Amino acid sequence: MITAFIISALILLLSVPVFSVITILTAYLYNLEGISITSMVVEFLRLSSMPSLIAIPLFSFAGFIIASSKAPDRILNLFSALFGWGRGGIVLGSILSASIFTAFSGASGITIIALGGLLFPILLKYGYREKFSLGIISTTGSLGLLFPPSLPIILYSIVAKIDLNLLFKKSLIYGIIIIIFFYIYSYIVSKKNDIKPEKFDFKKLKESAYLARWEIPLPFIVIGGIYSGMITASEAASITCFYAFIAECLINKEIKFNQLGDIITKTMLLVGAIFIVLATALAFTNYIVDVQLPERIFDYLSEYVKSKYLFLLILNIAILLINMIEIFSAIIIVVPIMVPIAVSYGIDPIHLAIIFLINLELGYMTPPFGINLFLSSMRFEKPLKETYKAVVIPWIILFIVLLTATYFPIV
Repeated sequence: MITAFIISALILLLSVPVFSVITILTAYLYNLEGISITSMVVEFLRLSSMPSLIAIPLFSFAGFIIASSKAPDRILNLFSALFGWGRGGIVLGSILSASIFTAFSGASGITIIALGGLLFPILLKYGYREKFSLGIISTTGSLGLLFPPSLPIILYSIVAKIDLNLLFKKSLIYGIIIIIFFYIYSYIVSKKNDIKPEKFDFKKLKESAYLARWEIPLPFIVIGGIYSGMITASEAASITCFYAFIAECLINKEIKFNQLGDIITKTMLLVGAIFIVLATALAFTNYIVDVQLPERIFDYLSEYVKSKYLFLLILNIAILLINMIEIFSAIIIVVPIMVPIAVSYGIDPIHLAIIFLINLELGYMTPPFGINLFLSSMRFEKPLKETYKAVVIPWIILFIVLLTATYFPIV
């Protein structure tokens, strides 16, 4: 069994599709235990009974609509007008706009590619050094993963069987904390380099708010609706999808009807890949439960790791290493094994989810395999070594937040 896991991990490093690796691995393990392969099909069908499943295609479609319009530009201009008058405010505006874009698009890489070309020259124009600007852009791509309706949060809730509405609420708290930490960093850099903020321009704020008037309600619909308890995550997804379509296609008219086919195709390719992975994950999870793998690992660990805090340290290192390589593999393979073991050590499942998601953000920007580092290096035509150096301080900041969330949880 251990050999099968090692071989699967090596195959994943060769960029073989995740679902095919997990399917083959699960089929092999089922056969090894004498379990009928038809049991896998039963688990595939069980996927359709999950109430939060509908949120994935709806939020994904809304995200693709927003990304295909000029909404990211309008959001960036609005945050620049809102915060540009304060010291470090333009950095805060950049971080917030990138975070919101990542939350709705579901991928940090898209943020770096799409928004990076706008944010990078703006920061340089305001007088920030290239190294600082590169570090901020490379980092902000993943900061939105803790904000609703982030796709990794939805996937984690399904795999770990955690209430999605509750996880959205708790993850948002740490998302705001991370933004505050990064603003403090940008404030210190701005003061040290004597970067003067621009004067507050009410006319500019009014114009940018007017242009973004149809995008402004979106975060309030999702976050406000879920936090208030008025709507569930699935209902928020339906409303967001309908609202994005009305705003960008019928009101702003930036997306023609003949473009919708292409957007739907892109959405379904992404959603289809996710659903295939989730279906195989359920079958894999069923095997883990049947052979009592978490219990066996816990029995082994309990002989050597007595402390809950030492276990958390080991867990953080393991998750970080896995998240550097492949996000879906981390959520689908590791989470079903990790959750029961962590609960055995007295760790709250929501607390564990927050630790995992912050690790996910950190993994995206951890050398040498952090995917955001490669994307940033390619997008801005900078040597990879230079990109590594640029993210050192942002990495430390996020690592401090991770340690704080691990050992001093506030949720």
